[in-house]
Amino acid sequence: MDKELMKKVLKCYDYPLIIAVVMLSLFGLIMVYSSSMITAVIRFEVPSDYFYQRQKLWLVIAFIGFFITLIIPYKVWAKEKLVKLIFFVSPLLLIAVAFLGHTANNATSWFRVGALSLQPAELAKFGLIVYLAAAFANKQKRLSQPVKSNLFPIYYTLFICFLIAIQPDFGTAMIVLAIASCLILSSGLRLRLLFKQLLFFMLMFIIVSPIIIPILGDKIFSKERMSRIYSFLDPFKYANDEGFQLVNSYLAIGLGGIKGLGLGKSIQKYGYLPESHTDFIIAIIAEELGLFGVVFTLGLLAFIVLRGLWIARKCNDAFGSLLAIGISVMIGIQTFINVGGVTGVIPLTGVPLPLVSYGGSSLMLFMTSLGVLVNISMFTKYEENYKRKVKTVKKVQKKGLTF
Repeated sequence: MDKELMKKVLKCYDYPLIIAVVMLSLFGLIMVYSSSMITAVIRFEVPSDYFYQRQKLWLVIAFIGFFITLIIPYKVWAKEKLVKLIFFVSPLLLIAVAFLGHTANNATSWFRVGALSLQPAELAKFGLIVYLAAAFANKQKRLSQPVKSNLFPIYYTLFICFLIAIQPDFGTAMIVLAIASCLILSSGLRLRLLFKQLLFFMLMFIIVSPIIIPILGDKIFSKERMSRIYSFLDPFKYANDEGFQLVNSYLAIGLGGIKGLGLGKSIQKYGYLPESHTDFIIAIIAEELGLFGVVFTLGLLAFIVLRGLWIARKCNDAFGSLLAIGISVMIGIQTFINVGGVTGVIPLTGVPLPLVSYGGSSLMLFMTSLGVLVNISMFTKYEENYKRKVKTVKKVQKKGLTF
């Protein structure tokens, strides 16, 4: 790559988006340390910086992934061989984790290698986004094989959601289904075809449910899952049991007020919020940094989501546009589900806050995905700034006009 081209490429990178990602991930690292320092000692009997050190290691790896995907042209992800690899590997990993995975919180969702844990469902999120973007961007196939090309991705999505749900991890399955639904609706698929499929699935559910519910009823409506519903409906009634975390989340948010108690000065992390560094980290942010901390966190997340949707709108390539929509929607939906659960707007699902909560798999997923989003933005801006200008000059030169 010559120096002139390098300068043009560097000028086209979306630096506001890069800065927002770096700021939020570093802020998340600080808050993981602050929210886990007491929990680590009291609950897990490990050094106070245990979770901070692990998150720091994952963040370094995630930054490497971010900068690699930031440089690699996003169209590489649309290559047929890679799409086929993703298509087969995602379900295979989800099936393998059911037999070989580590069980925690009544879900077999992790592969554990030494001190590190990997969650295949997180990889499946990005894999599904890439597959659906590639499938729906191929207009030639969709016109020549309308039923197969339009309906098969929907069935594949449901299969992936099923494999995640039986772990059981209904929260992640719901997120994956919501992301896929947004991509399917954005793909230009005819609403009539979608409506027919919806009626078909409803009919199948009515037919199959009398058989499935007696067999899997105990797993679907388990005591733990039902307790989340009860605590959502009336957390104070179950304040000593199922509603314990939600009530203490309310207290943390209330104690913080506008300015907060100060960084590291949370009271609720002293055993009142056992998941203070994961699912309930936004409650600790509210308690320690107040409304300002919450606005800062959610403001950066909102900026990333809206910037991603703006990139999708500006991108002239169907694959790039759908990929940008999928990544943006993934972050937006997961943020809503996490914050909605912590504030009692929706039932708790155990979903981490993107880029902020403790968790290596989640951090890797979001950082690498955002690297792809930055790359889409760069190529879109490069095409807009340089390629169109070159075409215009050539047209003018052909007509024999001068400036």
